[in-house]
Amino acid sequence: MSRGPMKVAVVGKGGVGKTTVAGSMARIWARGGLRVLAVDADPAAHLHSVLGIARSEMPHPISEELDLIEERTGARPGTSQGPFFKLNPRVEDIPDRYSKLGSDGVSLLVTGTIKAAGSGCFCPENAILRSLLEHIILERGDAVVVDMEAGLEQFGRATCRGVDMLLIVIEPGSRSMETAARMAELSHEMGVKNMSVVANRVRGKEEADAVAELLASHSLKLDYVLPYSEAVAKADMLGISPLDHGDDNEWLSSVRRLSNGMLGSDRI
Repeated sequence: MSRGPMKVAVVGKGGVGKTTVAGSMARIWARGGLRVLAVDADPAAHLHSVLGIARSEMPHPISEELDLIEERTGARPGTSQGPFFKLNPRVEDIPDRYSKLGSDGVSLLVTGTIKAAGSGCFCPENAILRSLLEHIILERGDAVVVDMEAGLEQFGRATCRGVDMLLIVIEPGSRSMETAARMAELSHEMGVKNMSVVANRVRGKEEADAVAELLASHSLKLDYVLPYSEAVAKADMLGISPLDHGDDNEWLSSVRRLSNGMLGSDRI
């Protein structure tokens, strides 16, 4: 368990249920009494639905707040601003000003996309988003869940080293596990100290054992299993949280165990 509030980054191949896992964990933490900030750093931006926030009410992505970016960096995105702008803009007030309160008291902040370092983009949007994520991970006093893309391009090395846990979500299937293996390798290169793998939508012990065996061939360990659930699948189809639809005790029990495991605690 970390000394301060827990900071978890959740990654995974598209379609594995990463956002459902991230949002459910954030809400379970909040139900347990933690002050939780959920950060949607995935361009698909679906975390709002798991947190009970209508799409029309979700926060505007910070990457599209052009006036804010210009005010803080001294350069307006998309203009010929020249080579000079602030690389470390002031960001400490942004989470409170630009977040939206969702179900169970979880605050949602939508960052928008940080362009990958290899794209050659040296721009004010990247400067403010990297500074914002670094502030949230390294300095802010909330428990934090970041719903990310499959890669770690959004994070700088300092931010990666500040994350308490990288949670890799997979589902049964070789491509999902290959993505997990690449993520594990990249996380070590970026300095992430702790990593867990959770298999989602697993149909029974036999399938769980097969997943564990395939992961082991990539030198990875299966830490948590979330069972396949018709209630969760229906909630996903409706665009709502499984915590607000139906009563699947097995799935809820499994996701609570995962949430507690991230905290190193049995208190929720």
